[in-house]
Amino acid sequence: MSTQAVAPDFRYPVGPFKPEATPLLDSQRATMIQDIADLPSKLRAAVAGLNDEQLDVPYRDGGWTPRQIVHHLADSHSHSYLRTRFALTENNPTIVPYPEAVWAELTDAKHAAVELSLRMLEGIHGRWTMLLKSLKPEDWKRTLFHPERGQLDLNTILALYSWHSKHHVAHITELRKRKGW
Repeated sequence: MSTQAVAPDFRYPVGPFKPEATPLLDSQRATMIQDIADLPSKLRAAVAGLNDEQLDVPYRDGGWTPRQIVHHLADSHSHSYLRTRFALTENNPTIVPYPEAVWAELTDAKHAAVELSLRMLEGIHGRWTMLLKSLKPEDWKRTLFHPERGQLDLNTILALYSWHSKHHVAHITELRKRKGW
């Protein structure tokens, strides 16, 4: 038996996304909607007190910085909020993916103040949470087509972005623990 320690996988501090069996139970949805509602405050707390130098330290070799993560969340979650709206108002719409790694290298993602995206997330998540809480059971069956992931229903979208919220906040909080910030 080996006693060699396994190096932590900093890519997935809360583990990789594992789709839930759908349809979700109402209690599962309520928890996941709360994760969506909580992201802005949890993210704000995760970056609180970090200076510009700390905001520009990657969470792992080859990974994004806390600044890039905050801006990525604003990009990603604004897309998902709008995709949710398309799924509710169109029949299985095909959504447009975006090159998140390329977007993370744009000037605004690498240099803008995190406050800009924190405020965006507060507004997006406020509206998204309100919308999600208003859905009827049949609404959760609504689908969209993602060219890279295939057909996804709103249950799966909710589970993915609940995980995505926790995943990226943990990148920052785990970096802070390792660095002693």
